[in-house]
Amino acid sequence: MTITTLHVRKDRLTEARLVESEAAALAPGQVRVRVDTFSLTANNVTYGAFGEAMHYWDFFPTHEEGWGIVPVWGFGTVVQSLHPGVAVGERLYGYWPMASSAILQPDRLVERGFVDSAPHRAALHGVYNRYMRSSRDPLYTPDTEDLQALLRPLYLTSWLIDDFLADNDFFGARTVLLSSASSKTAWATALLLQQREGITTVGFTSPANVAFCEGLGCYSRVLPYAEVDAPAAATPCVYVDFAGDARFRSQVHERFTALRYSCSVGGTHVGELGGANGLPGPRPILFFAPAQAQKRQADWGAAAFGEKVVAGWRACLARLQTAPHPWLRVQRHEGAAAALQAWQRMAAGDVDPSVGHIVTLR
Repeated sequence: MTITTLHVRKDRLTEARLVESEAAALAPGQVRVRVDTFSLTANNVTYGAFGEAMHYWDFFPTHEEGWGIVPVWGFGTVVQSLHPGVAVGERLYGYWPMASSAILQPDRLVERGFVDSAPHRAALHGVYNRYMRSSRDPLYTPDTEDLQALLRPLYLTSWLIDDFLADNDFFGARTVLLSSASSKTAWATALLLQQREGITTVGFTSPANVAFCEGLGCYSRVLPYAEVDAPAAATPCVYVDFAGDARFRSQVHERFTALRYSCSVGGTHVGELGGANGLPGPRPILFFAPAQAQKRQADWGAAAFGEKVVAGWRACLARLQTAPHPWLRVQRHEGAAAALQAWQRMAAGDVDPSVGHIVTLR
């Protein structure tokens, strides 16, 4: 059995290649999963951009210097099992390599899923190691698989950003500035912030995407990056940075004298990434969604936390599916060559924000 995997240069994300190898034999307790479909979004580019700092390269190592496998979210089917608690044919949602198949080592099995206990993942954050059985997953519906692959991980990050800001009373501010406003994570964050009384959201984006972002209906105001001076300099505000653009971050910090908090989330502007030392105002803090999830599970209990997330997710889907002019169109990329091209375009930022990319690498 031949496995096809997409490898990415860690220091040049647009440089990628397809690698074929013979499938390894399963050890007792392992399962082989066919990776059926996964999404490609700016979130995956962020995984690559922050791969070293946040250990994203460690989930699916290539063992080849300079090359890595970017993790993706999607669905797979168990095609071989040497574990008594996981049956062939089970459908799973979770964190996959960009590959035609993956080997998992299930542990801590419950009705809803299990954890991959592969030794190299033991020190990595548990939220990425959990796989959900679609037959018992409270967020799963068969007719929304594409939307789940595209938006579910992004929505959870957005939900936790919104919750984190509210948990800290927005650091005394009532205006939230968001970069990369056309990205799906920024959209979901703005959608949630829209429901917070007294909160104003200002989305910054490229000139070509201003009209698109305005049409989303979730931002109080949308501005091109060049108009960072439009809001009053003394506005008490929080900056949520999805772009990772060092130059624009510097402009925000220099412009807004009452900047209360600077939250670094993503790196959609791969060519503009840079350090954040020496900036005026608060030091940019990298947002790590699992940490806020862990805090809230401690605050509320795991069951209550899960119920809140499920309710929010269903409301998000309802908003998306009942919009008078749905903005998200699914585009499929089937086969290894198409997957490679889709990744290279995503990494280069050459994508339409209204399109959601679903990939089948096989």
